[in-house]
Amino acid sequence: MSMLHQFSDTSDLHTLRDWVRFCVSAFNENKLSFGHGSASAYDEAAYLILHTLHLPLDTLEPFLDARLTNNEKNTLNELLKRRVEQKIPAAYLTHEAWLGSLRFYVDERVIVPRSFIAELLHESLYPWVDSTERVHSVLDMCTGSGCLAILAAHIFPLANVDGVDLSKDALAVAVQNVNDYKLNDRVHLIESNLFAKLGKNKYDVIICNPPYVDAESVAALPAEYLHEPKLALGSGKDGLDATREILKQASFHLNPGGILVVEIGHNRDVLEAAYPKLPFNWLNVSAGDEFVFLLHREDLI
Repeated sequence: MSMLHQFSDTSDLHTLRDWVRFCVSAFNENKLSFGHGSASAYDEAAYLILHTLHLPLDTLEPFLDARLTNNEKNTLNELLKRRVEQKIPAAYLTHEAWLGSLRFYVDERVIVPRSFIAELLHESLYPWVDSTERVHSVLDMCTGSGCLAILAAHIFPLANVDGVDLSKDALAVAVQNVNDYKLNDRVHLIESNLFAKLGKNKYDVIICNPPYVDAESVAALPAEYLHEPKLALGSGKDGLDATREILKQASFHLNPGGILVVEIGHNRDVLEAAYPKLPFNWLNVSAGDEFVFLLHREDLI
């Protein structure tokens, strides 16, 4: 059965329960990838259905036996066809992504937010930062949609935050998110190739989720990832081109006692081999202790 036929014959689907079951089967049959906010076919089916029907995203059970109107069925059918046939990530279909309780606008000009650094910020970078009120300046390098910069502004109430990105398109999305959170007075967006246009700016905390996918892995990415900006994914043959430049320049832009926090994907072994003398602190996140490192300014001098 072709995907087109599969999604053109939904006349027997009446309730949310029917649609959830149908979506999970279709998603699994068509081998969709779920790396953009949902962990499974069921989670993504529930999310897309609840979002499309304007229902609370965390409340499926009371509505399972509710019947959909014909207009609702048609709208949902068209969205799900695009998800399956074009392999478009769910976040680009709904134009939203979540980091904890914070919602961000996204489209195909930016990578879909999914950084482990968000988990660490929700914990206020403890114990590396002993008081959030002592942080007065934060740099979010490779800010993309501005999500980590905005989260940092929430976590560190006295801090001014610079969000830097090379992409004008990404910064246009970040502007929308900063405006949505009314943080224009504290979050400043800068178009720059890494540190190139930051002058003598110095920070207490630098966070960065740079491009880090190596060339071999970029070539093997599932179709969903090909909808994301290439600039935000790959970073040279071993995935560390951007990280090398950050390590080279970060000390100049950190205040005494300042810290650098960088996400590097699956590149821990390659990074440690390239910098055997750097005392990397590998931070615990939900996926383990191989994906985010922390260094003090004094480690980098």
